Amino acid sequence: MSGNKELKAVFDSFCAFGGGLNAKPEMDNSRFNKFCKDAGIIDGRKFTSTDADLIFTKSKGKGERRISYSVFASSALEEVAKKKAISKDQLVAQITAKSSAPSSSGTQAENVALHDDKSLYTGVYSKGGPTSNDLGTSDLSFITNREDADVRGVQIGR
Repeated sequence: MSGNKELKAVFDSFCAFGGGLNAKPEMDNSRFNKFCKDAGIIDGRKFTSTDADLIFTKSKGKGERRISYSVFASSALEEVAKKKAISKDQLVAQITAKSSAPSSSGTQAENVALHDDKSLYTGVYSKGGPTSNDLGTSDLSFITNREDADVRGVQIGR
């Protein structure tokens, strides 16, 4: 019976993954695939992500997008066990032993020499970058012409 509680806890944690505070206790296809990968069910030989997609589609009702725990525990896991040629109890033991919560890892950027090493900067950036404190533009007297002009705007005396 404790296996069912542990399996329900694993199911709930994968349902809530990325769903925020209002996550429903239902699993969609992408979370089912993530569950299969994180639990070590997908091995690339006997069971692939395509098999997981097909089993999820077979298990859910027509027109549905998600499965509940009862469908997951009764239909989906039985199909997975049948595909892997093991018993459902062995599959549940593997799931509860290997996976307690979904794993999350972000992409780590590689080092880029021209971006990270400031000694390799070129042009204006090698001198500290552009500035907004340009000389000669601090007020309008530097950019306007206040000399005498006629009615058309032509300067007098030119």
